[in-house]
Amino acid sequence: MAMLAALPQHHITQKTPWYPGPRKFSGPLLRDVLAAAGAQGQQIEARAINDYKVSIPMEDAQAHDMLVARLLDDQPMPLRDKGPLFVIYPFDSQAKLRSSVYYSRSIWQLKAMEVR
Repeated sequence: MAMLAALPQHHITQKTPWYPGPRKFSGPLLRDVLAAAGAQGQQIEARAINDYKVSIPMEDAQAHDMLVARLLDDQPMPLRDKGPLFVIYPFDSQAKLRSSVYYSRSIWQLKAMEVR
């Protein structure tokens, strides 16, 4: 968590399918996290605490300002409310991101990422 907090922080205030109104998500950009780790590859395999897995194209991390959100409305995200980390797309930035394809690639309660 300290590594994530040390990276430049960004925020997105947006509506999502998981909350009734707009919420503010804050954290480093996913592409900055990957760069800091020296990650290279085509796919990001992300796994949640409950073992939910999703594959995110590396191209998405480069093309969109995706966050590894660590704060929700300026507060740490508790485990029971999708925390402690939530990889989320900037859904309101482009209409095409407001679809089940991109909603399903967002992952909360993030435990690990592996780049292949």
